[in-house]
Amino acid sequence: MLVMNLASTSAYQTILEEKLGESLAAPIPSGVERRVFGAVTLPGKVTAVVGMRRAGKTMFVHQLRTERLGAGTPRECLPFINFEDERLVGMTAEDLHPMLEAYYRRFPTFRGSRRVTWALDEIQVVPGWERFVRRILDSENIEIFVTGSSAALLSREIATALRGRAWEVLIHPFSFQEVLRSRGGETSDASPAMEARTRSALERALVDYLTVGGFPEVQGFDPATRYRVLQDYVDVAILRDVVERHAVSNVAGLRWLVRHLLGNAAGLFSVEKFYAALKSQGLAISKDTVHQLTLYLQDCFLVRTIWLATESERRRMVNPRKAYPVDPGLIAMFDRSGRANIGHALETAVLLELERRRAEVSYVKTADGLEVDFLARYPSGEAELIQVCADAGAPQTAERKLRALAAAGAVFPQARKRLLTLTADGLPRRLPRDVDPTPAYLWLLGEPDRRLYMT
Repeated sequence: MLVMNLASTSAYQTILEEKLGESLAAPIPSGVERRVFGAVTLPGKVTAVVGMRRAGKTMFVHQLRTERLGAGTPRECLPFINFEDERLVGMTAEDLHPMLEAYYRRFPTFRGSRRVTWALDEIQVVPGWERFVRRILDSENIEIFVTGSSAALLSREIATALRGRAWEVLIHPFSFQEVLRSRGGETSDASPAMEARTRSALERALVDYLTVGGFPEVQGFDPATRYRVLQDYVDVAILRDVVERHAVSNVAGLRWLVRHLLGNAAGLFSVEKFYAALKSQGLAISKDTVHQLTLYLQDCFLVRTIWLATESERRRMVNPRKAYPVDPGLIAMFDRSGRANIGHALETAVLLELERRRAEVSYVKTADGLEVDFLARYPSGEAELIQVCADAGAPQTAERKLRALAAAGAVFPQARKRLLTLTADGLPRRLPRDVDPTPAYLWLLGEPDRRLYMT
């Protein structure tokens, strides 16, 4: 048995050395520039890149490696290892140390004298990986990026595994700005004073984005192919990130929940009502199971939910949440009416952009029942009430939306008030002075005071 273990360890070491050599010799893959708000790295912490499968986490790490290279870091100081390799099945954290030693045998003068940036992709497949990462972070002159599928490298687990040594960076599918960049579009001239032709092109592009979504792989696919690929993404998230990972037995109930949440984007979701609906269909499921399944879908980033804005924990818990898919392109796949609501897709895109901007997001419901889509609290300490409406040109629609903003503003007087519409023509003709009217494409392309990452 000892001989077999030694042989296995030797085989792992040979494979890892081979992958190490290939990563240092091969060109760094390039892709669409991804932008995040705030810091990407902090001294003494591991940068953990998390997000939905196929959102572009690995390419983002390659982008960071390219930035290091451009800043003068030698190519030899940028190793990248992808652990999702069938030849590495069965390896443990003890097999990782020889990889480190093999690197420093190749570059002995780097040890301690040069900062080495390690990128460990899909590291979660190696049991005990966090012990290895914590140790070398303390003992070597290095920085570390880790990525992994949401099946085993979830944000709350990173904090537990690395004991406060992790800095989380969330990568969603492409934003509207990133989709434009992927198509070679220029967004620097986007402003309220832009030419009519530029404005029309951006408005058309936003409608396309709300339909296609932002998953990198599906950009440019025909509708039928895109549908199949996105369906595969959802199926993999359900089966691998929820069913296999959490040993879920009520798969039928899970699929009903997925269809409901993704097909009713921006809708209010009540566990009690959903439980009653399943029960009426003859599906046996408990309320606790529905709660747990909803949490699993959030953990794998397929679904995003926000709570009611209130200081009362009891009121927050008894009120329904609002649920959104992780990408607007998923909405039409599950909309049972066959008429996916462009307003709900726009609201979804706004929520995802708020999460990219690292805002704490909730929704507001006033004492007289008026609702504002989002209360966003930014890391800077600023707050914003945001009402999203595809078209607020009709007087009745504008009056309803603005009345809700005014009522919410009385409850949260420190918050700036903003109305977002799909097009400039969708803005109402008359607005209160304290409401900022903004076409959504301008807001999605970034505020002037945005904080882009500096690494």
